[in-house]
Amino acid sequence: MRPGSGAVIALLLLAACDGREESAIDNLANGANAAQVENNVRAEAQAVLEPLNPPAPGMPGGLPVDPRPVVEEDSIDPKGAQGAAQVVQGYYGLLEEKRYNDAQDLWNDNSAMGAEDDARFAARFRGFSEIHAQVGAPGAIEGAAGSLFVTVPVQVYGRLAANGKPWYRLRQVTLRRANDVPGSSEADRRWHIESIGPYEPPAGEATETAGNAISATDNPIRK
Repeated sequence: MRPGSGAVIALLLLAACDGREESAIDNLANGANAAQVENNVRAEAQAVLEPLNPPAPGMPGGLPVDPRPVVEEDSIDPKGAQGAAQVVQGYYGLLEEKRYNDAQDLWNDNSAMGAEDDARFAARFRGFSEIHAQVGAPGAIEGAAGSLFVTVPVQVYGRLAANGKPWYRLRQVTLRRANDVPGSSEADRRWHIESIGPYEPPAGEATETAGNAISATDNPIRK
């Protein structure tokens, strides 16, 4: 079997539901590039899938509404809370592009996720055909024992590879960096992801998603 032909066959089975397999098979028989045929069939299949429509901010399951004015990107302090939110934005952007090794580099090297084998880390996301995220406003920076911490809410949404169904979760990313103390390196003073888990609303804020089970995009890996 030629490389990539298995994926084409799988997509042809999906296309067979509405008769689109005939043109794809004809294209293959006439010498069309298998990768191009796969891309065409995939695009057609995606077009009939349920659209991704994550809950809007302020709605049940959505990000909390931030009353603060939007900060211009050029004026963001990379060591401030907005700088931490930019790291989170970059992390999910790398997951979206399936650049898993680069995404893992944004974790604390001493964390379980940061030290994990590359293949095992990438395997955490194989259940998704798409991963996207909307990043919310970061919380206040807190300090402890020479380290600074900040949490950032994230609306993670994507599509399950098994059936193409949309998937939504509200999550909270905790980032850490070393305080500007003697002996800390420049790398230590940059924000790194420490953990990702269910969103925990501030006291008095109700949410329907705080108790959701840990997902495949969080720390534990499902067996």
